[in-house]
Amino acid sequence: MGLSKRAYTFKKIRVSGPLWPNCSMSSPAPNFASSPFSITSPRRIPKSKFTYKQLHQLKSYSPQTPLRVIAHVDLDAFYAQCETVRLGIDPSKPLAVQQWQGLIAINYPARAFGLSRHVTSTEALKQCPDLIMQHVATWKEGDEKWAYHENSFKEMATHKVSLDPYRMESRKILKCIKETLPEKEQRVEKAGIDEVFLDLSAQVHTVLLERYPELRGPTPYEDPTERLPKVPTTVLDWAADALVETGEEDGEDVDPDWDDVCMVIASEIVRDVRKDVKEKLGYTCSGGVARNKMLAKLGSGYKKPNQQTVIRNRAVKHFLSEMKFTKIRMLGGKLGDEAVAMFGTDKVKDLLEQPMDQLKKLGDDTGSWLYSTIRGEDNSEVNPRTQIKSMLSAKSFRPAINSFEQGVRWLRIFAADIFSRCVEEGVLENKRRPKTVNLHHRQGAQTRSRQAPVPQGKPLSEAMLFDLAKNLLAQVVVDGRAWPCANLSLSVGGFEDGITNNKGIGGFLVRGAEAKAMMSTGRSASGGEPPAKRRRTKGNIANFFGPRDDKNKGFDAARAVLMKAHSESTREEEAEDDFDEHEHEHDEDDHFHDPNEGDVERPHTPTPDRNASNNNDNLYRSDTPPSAQPQHNTHSLPVPPTTQPK
Repeated sequence: MGLSKRAYTFKKIRVSGPLWPNCSMSSPAPNFASSPFSITSPRRIPKSKFTYKQLHQLKSYSPQTPLRVIAHVDLDAFYAQCETVRLGIDPSKPLAVQQWQGLIAINYPARAFGLSRHVTSTEALKQCPDLIMQHVATWKEGDEKWAYHENSFKEMATHKVSLDPYRMESRKILKCIKETLPEKEQRVEKAGIDEVFLDLSAQVHTVLLERYPELRGPTPYEDPTERLPKVPTTVLDWAADALVETGEEDGEDVDPDWDDVCMVIASEIVRDVRKDVKEKLGYTCSGGVARNKMLAKLGSGYKKPNQQTVIRNRAVKHFLSEMKFTKIRMLGGKLGDEAVAMFGTDKVKDLLEQPMDQLKKLGDDTGSWLYSTIRGEDNSEVNPRTQIKSMLSAKSFRPAINSFEQGVRWLRIFAADIFSRCVEEGVLENKRRPKTVNLHHRQGAQTRSRQAPVPQGKPLSEAMLFDLAKNLLAQVVVDGRAWPCANLSLSVGGFEDGITNNKGIGGFLVRGAEAKAMMSTGRSASGGEPPAKRRRTKGNIANFFGPRDDKNKGFDAARAVLMKAHSESTREEEAEDDFDEHEHEHDEDDHFHDPNEGDVERPHTPTPDRNASNNNDNLYRSDTPPSAQPQHNTHSLPVPPTTQPK
């Protein structure tokens, strides 16, 4: 697959002899009446293959127009660049980001020494003695804030990795990109901590009409299928872009059409974006420009670092044919392996020879998708409203931890980590808020999970998350067989937009304990006894949580946490009941229900989407969450045991 930096050139044609072949100078003039260019018929004016309808679709970001232009901007070795900028290091010096004994990011000068993320820090120094190694920031056990700790790579047992420094830089870069683009004509999707998609269609449409006024007029004959006029130039300046060749001998001799012009304009915009990020923040990034997201992403990774690649429509087939389809998004994992095993190749050009029926052996929908994808088709839209659905903080323990107190200290770090990210999502302004908190605990080969609703009637705080997490861990401990613990993780999920100024309709239809219980738990309280009465227990509360175990202090500590949580919950409910009894003396008519309307639907807490992106902090080797493991024994608070652990 070649690259061409050659601009289009004017074609000069020298004409000699008679204008009509097979005619001598003395021959009679040709019969104009039979000529397609006769003076009695209008001369055919060359036109574009694109229509006015497709031009208008460009303004509305339609995925259906072949003039569509998408860009992908990808930071070069992002974590390594963050440390280079933070430390003020010359970017030409080799640098790697270290996590414990492994490397998670390597800048391009270091890669020249053959370094990869598969080597240890010790091996890396042997290959590149001048390598600068910076360990990631960590949370230290007992601290309430992450920091860069000296020799933290030796403290794996008491430190947890933090990505907060990189998140903060990512937000700065995203803000810079948005400020470079016109506010009313930008559509930006944050695809990851170090990459964004840009739908430049509307902005390109505006620039196109400014540069080519002939496109502004009304559609001829009011027919949207009427073709656009021919591009008035045969030369396009691609500047320093890496221009993918068409793969055809005379491919560059064909005059440009409006899709090429759109690509040129988009490449100028991306060049300005990359320039601003470099000048204002010091980061280099690579760009890809193409007709859809899939191709744009492949383009940004094609020539790195600090370059951009343009994949014109006429070059798509050639660009993809020489590529391994396992490099295409969604084809790099299990599905890609399955396709390789089934067809005996990993090359796109070989897969192009397979008919649809053969590809459908992978499944009807999968086969159809694969058939389109390897031909460069992708109608997915750039979504500027991509939001986090869940957040996770986790730690793998080497060696394993063996007490409730140790677990609680790590949960304090998890809660602080997650809450700081919730603040970024706008929880303090009630913009977004999680509905559930989940704890996963791995002991040996067994993973146990506990879940609780996040009270919706109170402001979310770090202390609230910590108390909920501690209660969930206490349940696991009191259930028995909790130690030694190899991995512990805390997550929040079910994010939804906050309600401002107005309450849900359920708050107007019921009052007192039932309404407050609904707002605090997000669960229906209809049917059966009132919530307070259902949760109360008779007899000695200590017996409810099992007898003391003088030999197991961790068990007693967990038992005490559950007893305290239960007592506080009971006191709140008794106070609500007292308030209700007083309230009912004056507001008996506040309970209204129209028998013709049927039962009122109560709010409920959905199970969080376990497949949603959880903004995982885990980078390499350690700190790996048990997300891929089966979840078992999921309960909601409280679920007290009736037996003592063995």
